[in-house]
Amino acid sequence: MPNAELQRITSFLSAFARRQAARVVDLPGGFAVYDDAFAHSRANNQVVIDGGVDCEALPAIAEEALGHLPHRLISVLDDEVALACAEPLIRAGYAHSTYLVMLHTGPVPAGAPAEEVDLDAIRVPLTRRWRDLLPDVDDEVVRHLVDRREARRRGAGIVRFIGARTPDGEVASWADLYLDPATGTAQIEDLITSEAHLGRGYADAVLTTALRLAANEDCGARFLTADAADWPRHWYERRGFAVIGHSHCFERG
Repeated sequence: MPNAELQRITSFLSAFARRQAARVVDLPGGFAVYDDAFAHSRANNQVVIDGGVDCEALPAIAEEALGHLPHRLISVLDDEVALACAEPLIRAGYAHSTYLVMLHTGPVPAGAPAEEVDLDAIRVPLTRRWRDLLPDVDDEVVRHLVDRREARRRGAGIVRFIGARTPDGEVASWADLYLDPATGTAQIEDLITSEAHLGRGYADAVLTTALRLAANEDCGARFLTADAADWPRHWYERRGFAVIGHSHCFERG
């Protein structure tokens, strides 16, 4: 890995996945995480590769670990390992997505225009968002995708849900904030704005607040991950985030 920050972030991501899980099984090169309470959530039932692995054997490793599920998700945290494993996984029918690890390198914004909220405050807009994205799935799938946020409280020493409200009190934009003051690491995850409130500064309010709260906890490595092929990466770059590495996901089913 090219720098200490990236190594610290990769360790954080690995530890978060383990801590969040209801059950963990160690595998060659990594581990599998499971949570039967959220069986429809791929992120809660997946294989994580955080070390060296036999790339030709990885499809079979994942099949053994996830064969009881209708989906397969493999997260590979190291860029070099992922690129080596891409060909055998694609041959096995996996689709490959690349994510940017983006470190906040700009000044920490002053103030905190958003606030900490609980899961109930974002349940309605989050359910609506998933319904828009997955109109054909049943209610149980959507419920798992919404309620899985509760399991994230186990993932880090401090987990907060940050929301920006409209004048009427509706949460218009929200995100997760995971803090590990012991290592000085903070992750901002799943920054989402309701369709009806786009372009009004609510996401900026959430991001500003998350960065300020992370700095207040002495977390100097403030990061997020963004889809390399999607537009938000440029929005984050304009707000002081820089790409320092990559992680990869391989999905099937």
